[in-house]
Amino acid sequence: MLMSADSPAILRYEANGFRVIKPGDYVFCAVSGERIALDMLRYWSVERQEAYAGPEIATRRLLGRA
Repeated sequence: MLMSADSPAILRYEANGFRVIKPGDYVFCAVSGERIALDMLRYWSVERQEAYAGPEIATRRLLGRA
């Protein structure tokens, strides 16, 4: 089965990384909706199973301001 070269991934976020459930090229930021390339993904919540586009967005979400 051929996959689109531009498709979202489904990940399982873990404490020291993430596991790919469905292969893809990017995920969406849970707050901004921005696409995040998997090789640029650095911020996520294990508890909420969400990805974040950057440290400021992750902090705001953690503090309940996003």
